[in-house]
Parts: sequence; C-alpha cells; structure tokens
Amino acid sequence: MGDQHFRPLWRRSSFSGAGNDNCVEIAFVHREVWVRDSNAPDRPALSFTHRPWQEFLARLVSPTG
Repeated sequence: MGDQHFRPLWRRSSFSGAGNDNCVEIAFVHREVWVRDSNAPDRPALSFTHRPWQEFLARLVSPTG
C-alpha cells in the first residue's frame, strides 16, 4: 500500500468486555477483512478476502455446515 500513514479503523468484538481477555478486532481494508488480537495490536493481522470471510461467519452460525 502506498500510504505509509494509513491506519485501519479497528472494531472490537461485541463479546469483548470486562473480565474477558479473549478479544479480537476486525477492520475492513480495501477488499479484505483484517483480524487481529486486541491484546497484541502490534502483531501481524490475518487477512481474508470476501468469500472466505463469509464462509467463516456462516460456520459460526451453523458449525455443522
């Protein structure tokens, strides 16, 4: 990416809250979804294109497919 000062807008999971250390954040960047550990924001994020992200979300709703 050409912009060295680009900062994605990270959104924290709605399940994050007091006493819950297992938090993730997502950001929509160009045509990808980035996912990171909110407890380690300086570590690399995972990136997903639209289709794998939608498949992942569908599995959360219906894990047996």
